[in-house]
Parts: sequence; structure tokens; C-alpha cells
Amino acid sequence: MAVSKRWSCVGLAVLVVMFVGAMAVAFKDEISAARDVITEHLGSSNNSTMAARLEDSEVPNEHAVADPEEVVAMVEMSIRNATERRKLGYFSCGTGNPIDDCWRCDPNWQSNRKRLADCGIGFGRNAIGGRDGRFYVVTDPSDNDAVNPRPGTLRHAVIQEEPLWIVFKRDMVIQLKQELIVNSFKTIDGRGANVHIANGGCITIQYVTNVIIHGLHIHDCKPTGNAMVRSSPSHFGWRTIADGDAVSIFGSSHIWVDHNSLSHCADGLVDAVMGSTAITISNNHMTHHNEVILLGHSDSYTRDKQMQVTIAYNHFGEGLIQRMPRCRHGYFHVVNNDYTHWEMYAIGGSANPTINSQGNRYNAPANAFAKEVTKRVDTAINEWKGWNWRSEGDMLLNGAYFTPSGAGASASYARASSLGAKSSSMVGSMTSNAGALGCRKGRTC
Repeated sequence: MAVSKRWSCVGLAVLVVMFVGAMAVAFKDEISAARDVITEHLGSSNNSTMAARLEDSEVPNEHAVADPEEVVAMVEMSIRNATERRKLGYFSCGTGNPIDDCWRCDPNWQSNRKRLADCGIGFGRNAIGGRDGRFYVVTDPSDNDAVNPRPGTLRHAVIQEEPLWIVFKRDMVIQLKQELIVNSFKTIDGRGANVHIANGGCITIQYVTNVIIHGLHIHDCKPTGNAMVRSSPSHFGWRTIADGDAVSIFGSSHIWVDHNSLSHCADGLVDAVMGSTAITISNNHMTHHNEVILLGHSDSYTRDKQMQVTIAYNHFGEGLIQRMPRCRHGYFHVVNNDYTHWEMYAIGGSANPTINSQGNRYNAPANAFAKEVTKRVDTAINEWKGWNWRSEGDMLLNGAYFTPSGAGASASYARASSLGAKSSSMVGSMTSNAGALGCRKGRTC
């Protein structure tokens, strides 16, 4: 009888393990299948000069998110399913940050790196990067030749035509001689190593699709250019001056910039211009910089009316001055970020952008003349009073105030909504690990 009971218990335990495993596999397959339906393939990078780029300025961006309400529904489904898995004991830790709770609790993250591609949120949630390709291990931090990069270097990895998930063999500091032009379907994954891109050129994402930038320290970026640079195995060309952004997104779609530490660059930390769309900027720690994020090329560049960007779970920290972000034309969801420092303003814009601020924590500076979160740039009140800018559930501290405007058109805010905001009281825990993580093998990140 004792033996029979023991074998019954063993059988029950096996059934439970099989059930949990089946649920996890089913979830991953469901999300991957949904992504494969939505993801579109854009051609490889084209190294045109600025003049040539502008010739195509009126071509519609085929990678704009067509149905924002569908995006919201899919993200909320993903979050619900992740929550149900935790109830089953699959991953049993969580901060309320849906990106981190999707993958960070796994002690075997290093063996399951590509799981990250199934954890995106917001308008850039369908960026799969190099999920469907092989791993490429960067072993050499040098960048001696921007036209003929050495195999094993980061530049050699990012220019390839095939999808690649790029990782690093060890800690390294990479000083780029010229801007790093990233081809489509690439993930640069710095987890497990302390990787700095610093003191030279930085990252350019131009006329491509499906790029994930994760886990890097990017700082002290310098202007580069007036040089030949390779963008693919079959093409190199003359590059004009690059501004010195940490991450420059130009005419691209399905881009996810997550868990990076960004500071001290010559121009912006993240700029997205020239018809770029379907972008998520999340979990980054940004410090010591003037003009932080620019979204939209110019007031006259109307193609940016299609732009949709999610800014979520970031920590805007010490030494920041303005543009967190500065928006033009498009639709911008600013959700559950922690604003602990600014000197001029936090969120600015011109050319009638729609700004949907939800569940953020705004802590104003001591300067009595810099308490306002918002700034309408070079625009008269009789014009900007019709722009749709709203604050919902934001925590306003130390005298901070948000100046809303517009009639609150529901259709406009629907296009600027990409996920459900959590309570602003949770912002501290959700952003406490913003920036590049110190992930090590065999331990949760």
C-alpha cells in the first residue's frame, strides 16, 4: 500500500510538471506566431547622403502601426498570460514591470536569451531583432577599419544581411572610429558582460527594421563622418557628418531600445526622425545630458505625423536638462517613467504632437521657474491650446505641474495609447533597475 501511494504521488508530480511546461511552450508559441503575422521585412540599409534621404521624404512609412487598439489588446493579453504563468509557479518573482517580469526571473536567462524578443511592450513590441537567426559572439573590441571590419568585431556583426543575435564574450570597451550602421533583424545583447560603446562614434539605425538594442553602456559619443563606412557585406559609401547621438533612428521601424545606460553625448541620447515609427524606449537610465530625446525631424517634415513611440519605465536621472522627450507631429505614450531631474522642462513639443502622459512620477527641481513639466516650443497659446496633451494618474512632486491642452479627442489619444499604465505609486519599484543590468551566468538578472 505504501509503495502504491508513493507511485501515485510521483505520477501526480509528473503530470503537474508536464502541464506547466506545456503552458509555457504554448504561451511562447502563441506570442511568436502573433509577432510573425505582424512583422514585415524591410530591405537592407542604404547609405545615402542627407540630400538623397530627403528626396524620399514624402513616401509613406509602411511600418506605421495601423491599428493602435489592436496593439493595446495584444499587449494586455501578453501581460495577463505572463501573470497566469507566475500563478502556476513558472516564474515566481515580479516587480510589476511587464518587460522585466517576462524574463528576468529566469536563472537560466543565458540559455534562453531570445526569450527577450517575446517580452516587448508598446508601439515597438513587434521588434524581433535577430530572434530567428544564429548567435554571433563578439570577441574583438577593436574598430580599425570601417570599410573592411574584422570578423569577431561588433561592426562585422551588425552589417550582415542575415538575422543575428549578437552577444559578447567578455567585458569590453568599444571605441568606434565611425558611426555603427546596423542592418535589419539584429539584436545587440550586452547581458552577461560589461560592454561600453564610448569615446567615438555610436549607433545609427537607418532605413531598416527590427532592431533591438539591449544592455549596453553608451556614452561620450562624438561626431564622426566625412568618411567611407560599410553598411552591408555588399555596400559601403560616403557618410556625411553624424551628430554624435547615442542611438540615432532614421527612417526605420520596429525598434526597441531597452535597459541601456546613456549619458554625455555630443547631440541626443536617442533621436528618432524622418518617418521612423513603431518604437519603444524602455528601462533606460539617462544621466548628464542636455537634449535627451528628440522625436520628429522638423516642424515642416509632415511625414513624422505617422510616428508612434512608447517611452516607458525609464529613469530620467541626474544632470539632465530638457527634452525627455521633445516631440513633433506624431503620437507619444509616456508611461510609468521616473523623472527625478530636469533643469528646464521634462516634456516639450511643437507642430501639434499628441502626448499621452500616464502614471509617471515628476519630481520638480528646486528652481521656482522650472516647475512646469511641459513646454510648447516657440508656439503661441492660441495655437497650442488645441493640441491634445493630457496627464492621467501622474504623481506631481515638489511643485511640479503639467499644463494640459486640447479637447481630449478620444481618437487622438487612442493613437497615443500602447499599453495599460500602472499606478504612479509603483514607479519606484518598476524603474529601480533601469539601465544596463549586471547579469551573470547562473543567477537571475
